[in-house]
Amino acid sequence: MGAHYLSHADILELRRFNTPTIYNGWEAVADRDRLECNCSWGEITDFTPQMGPMTGFAVTVEYVCGDKAERLSRKNPFGDLYEYLAGIPGPKILIAKDLEAPDSKGSIFGEVTGNAYRALGCSGGITDGYVRDVDEGAYGGFKMLAKRLGVGHAYSCPVRFGTAVEMYGTTIEPGMFVHADKYGFIAIPDEETKYLLEAVRGLDGAECKTTIPTGREAGGKPLMQVAKELAAASIEQARISEEFIRKLKSGR
Repeated sequence: MGAHYLSHADILELRRFNTPTIYNGWEAVADRDRLECNCSWGEITDFTPQMGPMTGFAVTVEYVCGDKAERLSRKNPFGDLYEYLAGIPGPKILIAKDLEAPDSKGSIFGEVTGNAYRALGCSGGITDGYVRDVDEGAYGGFKMLAKRLGVGHAYSCPVRFGTAVEMYGTTIEPGMFVHADKYGFIAIPDEETKYLLEAVRGLDGAECKTTIPTGREAGGKPLMQVAKELAAASIEQARISEEFIRKLKSGR
């Protein structure tokens, strides 16, 4: 992975927003249709919501846990994974494809591996399989999103690194910017992040100046008046947002 539009400081600021807010910013600056978004379309659970959002660039791994022969054929599969992770600068999020899901037999996420991934610059992991030791992982600063919780690691074996992976109805490629929290995740190609931070700031600010205060200041007013004020605020929010994005893209 080469240089990115987003600096480390940008990524830290984006972590202050939730994932739906990041989506709003992406939608405003991306040239693709919003239904083409690389986000979690299927059900996913954040098992460490107390940690808030996580942000970083995708590093990917495919793994199996129910193939004893595959595991025994590899001398040190986790050592190979650790070397792959060590060779890529952070911040990173480990995107792990369980090749046996939904019939997952084990997990590559637990207390020991979570601490190892964190030591190698990963702020957390996302898998379409299951995770375990989520509390212990959180103690070490490693966040986990997954399909479910599970008990064992079985014959856990990373088999491929640095490939495009499909999960939760979308494709994630190495190097994509990933933002994830209790709402799910969004993965954004580098070329769509150039104006992302500015768009997130601007659109969130537009909401705070229009629709949000209008809704919260409705107490005691006749409902028909509230409806008209909300409609007017929505129109004003759209105007401010569209003007902001137009100027942003034109460089003004």
